[in-house]
Amino acid sequence: MTKLTSHSPQERTIEASFRGISFLATLTVIVLMLGLVWTLTEDATEAIQKYGLGFLLNTEWNPVSGRETYGILPMLYGTIASSSIALLLAIPLGVTTAIFLSEKFLPSPLENLLVFLIELLAAIPSVVYGFWGIFVLIPFLQPPSLWLNEHWGEFPLFSTPPLGPGLLPAGVILAIMILPIITAISRSSLKTVPSELREAVMALGVTRWEAITFIVLPTASSGIIGAVILALGRALGETMAVTMVIGNANQLQLSLFAPASTIASLLANQFAEAQGMQVSALMYAGLVLLIVTLAVNLVAEIMLQNLGTKE
Repeated sequence: MTKLTSHSPQERTIEASFRGISFLATLTVIVLMLGLVWTLTEDATEAIQKYGLGFLLNTEWNPVSGRETYGILPMLYGTIASSSIALLLAIPLGVTTAIFLSEKFLPSPLENLLVFLIELLAAIPSVVYGFWGIFVLIPFLQPPSLWLNEHWGEFPLFSTPPLGPGLLPAGVILAIMILPIITAISRSSLKTVPSELREAVMALGVTRWEAITFIVLPTASSGIIGAVILALGRALGETMAVTMVIGNANQLQLSLFAPASTIASLLANQFAEAQGMQVSALMYAGLVLLIVTLAVNLVAEIMLQNLGTKE
């Protein structure tokens, strides 16, 4: 039998220090999260006591003194709808791009260049995306939006004529902003699939695309799902770019072309000048956004655990 070597006192000290630092870092994250929830809840107490869960269902946001009433259903819808549009656009494009960049379809220098350019999108400030959305994206989307409204206006999603800023431009902007997250993490996950697995499956006579579809993608699915959840978290909380292109109208309309608002854009637009109950209502809205984000991450964690159990 092989005799186990004991660690030296110096190595045991380093290991104990590392464990202590890791525990302290973990505890710090937990304390910060609990402190954030406590602060938001404390500052939102007045609005919580007055409006309760009706705050989530009320469609009116009126900060006028003497007639104050607050509800965030339109903003909650705008947050979820714009993020959903972004995911619908970014997931197919991001995962397909990740496959293209990880399965050696290109020479390594060109592949590295494309990876660099895609990841460079994440470094662009959100305000720049906002300006680009105003001067390029909105005019670009105007003709097809008009056509859809003229020919398919009976459908609720296309029922209003496009006036410029709206839910659709916000969703497209978010899709571009989260694309590097999905692409980079999905590519890393696909890269971790052993090449021997690909070769073994292809030796059985399947095509390259069949191997990618039925073997590589399922094997890397946990990483891809993680990438999507991280991207969704970014989309739910994005503020400046969305504020510049969504129209900031606190109204509930299903149309993709109608001006809308998100919880993040509501906070950005009104917090600086808020007073009294309005401050509490805005803190309540921030608390709701935090809870939605935490719920999304919790569901994702459960999905990943179930997926790992099945594998």
